[in-house]
Amino acid sequence: MRQLPAFRIFVGLLSALLLHTAALGGPMNYIYPPPESGADVRMNFYWDVLQLALDETSAKWGPYTLQASPKVMTPGRAEVQLSAAQDITLMARTTSVEREKKLIPLRIPLDKGLTGYRLFLIKGNNQAALGSIRGLKELRQFSIGQAGNWVDGDILRHSELQVVPGPTYESLFSMLDAGRFDLFSRGVNEISAELAANAHTYPSLTIEKKLLLYYPLPRYFFFSRTPEGEQLAARAEEGLRILMRNGKFQKRYAVFKKSLLEDLQLSGRRILRIPNPLLPPETPLADKALWDDLSAELR
Repeated sequence: MRQLPAFRIFVGLLSALLLHTAALGGPMNYIYPPPESGADVRMNFYWDVLQLALDETSAKWGPYTLQASPKVMTPGRAEVQLSAAQDITLMARTTSVEREKKLIPLRIPLDKGLTGYRLFLIKGNNQAALGSIRGLKELRQFSIGQAGNWVDGDILRHSELQVVPGPTYESLFSMLDAGRFDLFSRGVNEISAELAANAHTYPSLTIEKKLLLYYPLPRYFFFSRTPEGEQLAARAEEGLRILMRNGKFQKRYAVFKKSLLEDLQLSGRRILRIPNPLLPPETPLADKALWDDLSAELR
């Protein structure tokens, strides 16, 4: 009989040990970063999906806890803390080569790539000027706001687009309102809730009506590169794969997608596509079942 390589034997023994430890050591603790503000509901869908996945694996893996950290932290700080295995045990973030070097990625796009479809928040009185945009050449004449630690800034700069960085997520709304930049690029999965949450404070903001920017930008669960992180990641991935096989993921995603897109008026928009130079080569772009191309909504 052909013997397994020593590394594969080690991995098998480690997995068995982790499962045994989990069974004896109490619940597995999934602690994620808290919202960036009281009105920030962007991440709720991802934690709901994770809860479904963990419920599917309870018989095998045992009890778990799923909760936000009580410590307020920016996305950049959350990444530092997760890399150091402190305060949080996972996060849901868009991917990059550097991020996948530091952390364990679960390469299942949690929103089927919706984050890569970008609309723009603008000041309403700028719509006429933006109507002249026909392609990237014209788009380059306008400035786009993004937080300094988001991968989107580097993606936009790679296509020679003007980027104005903001220090925090919250600051970008006031900067847009003050005219510090022309466009605030947001995912179709984010923009409606953000506009509603800021309508009272910034009543002049609205969603630009003609354009849709796209670049492939999967959002994954990430875990620390520790034995605990490997254990937590293994259970989460197993649960997500189960949800995809039994149809529960698609059912939950369909509800999520409908709630996001029903008021966005995507039909007839001019789509501008740019590459994402930060995508790792392991990104599962060829697995079409993992992605949503929104072609029906754009007709």
